[in-house]
Amino acid sequence: MHDHTGFKDRIDEVLVALADEEERALLGLHVELSPLSEQLRRSLACGKRIRAAFLYWGWRAAGQPDCEGVIRAAAAMELVHAAACTHDDIIDDSRMRHGQLTAHAAFAAAGRRSTALAMILGDLLMGYAGQVFTSCGLPGAYLARTVPLWSTLLRETMAGEFLEVLRTDAGAPRVPQVAESLEVCRYKTAKYTVERPLHLGATLGGAPQALLEAFSAYGLPLGEAFQLRDDLLGTFGDPARTGKSNLDDLRDGKPTALLALTVAAAGEDDRRLLAKLVGNPELDAHEAESVRELMDRCGARRQVEDMIAQRIVHATAALAAAPMPAEARSALRELAGTAADRSL
Repeated sequence: MHDHTGFKDRIDEVLVALADEEERALLGLHVELSPLSEQLRRSLACGKRIRAAFLYWGWRAAGQPDCEGVIRAAAAMELVHAAACTHDDIIDDSRMRHGQLTAHAAFAAAGRRSTALAMILGDLLMGYAGQVFTSCGLPGAYLARTVPLWSTLLRETMAGEFLEVLRTDAGAPRVPQVAESLEVCRYKTAKYTVERPLHLGATLGGAPQALLEAFSAYGLPLGEAFQLRDDLLGTFGDPARTGKSNLDDLRDGKPTALLALTVAAAGEDDRRLLAKLVGNPELDAHEAESVRELMDRCGARRQVEDMIAQRIVHATAALAAAPMPAEARSALRELAGTAADRSL
């Protein structure tokens, strides 16, 4: 068993130190920037540090040793994630994450221009990601190898977010397609959660092309499984455990594979019910429960569970022949289980 708690603590130390440093810098500019520094700290306080773990084990899989430089580089992935979450919460108007108010909701509660301020926070977090990564202490030649990957990671993540917004019900009914839902899932989540962090770590460590290819074969299905699980939790999860609403995805009409499979399996009457309820911003808890019941009854929920299981099998199989130390292979197998088979 790998000590993920110890790893998480090391990542948290980097992020707390950054928050302390930037609080001093921001307040040195102007005292009225205190709400920004407060939300910056809150944005970095929670999370399992999964993306950081994938970058770290990409480095170790390349045969490199543990060191503080790679811990700092890995922490940069959590800043990318915090930035993406901040912007995603604005787009979805999500009010809760990790059991507390999202940035724009917190700004609104304080009577401030919530969307504008949260957008600035998200931009700041993404800027800090590059700062932490490039100042991590690893040799400059190592860092230079990753420059194209950083551009690719950001391009793919923004493309997935953009496609999801385009395909989300906004008053004009649009029948979601499973293939389109998985496409969004791949770009918005799979690549920046698993594949690209692994590639960044492995490229930092000078890994051969064969290892990068193995990480794509492992990372894409696992990243898709991660998002499919997130979609199930977004509809069926208990807010007391997940820390976020189980109504937002249905109210937004988010084009998930779960919804696409439900529409495909539904009869005419059930499709009318879905057209009436899904995408309705006033959807209440009772109406949401009727949608969940339909998703169960038509088999869509079980199909998504099967898709998750299949992808974890494919991801794990891709590790078998990949050229890496046994410790890294073991850690990545363990991460495959915890990343997609989670309740929170």
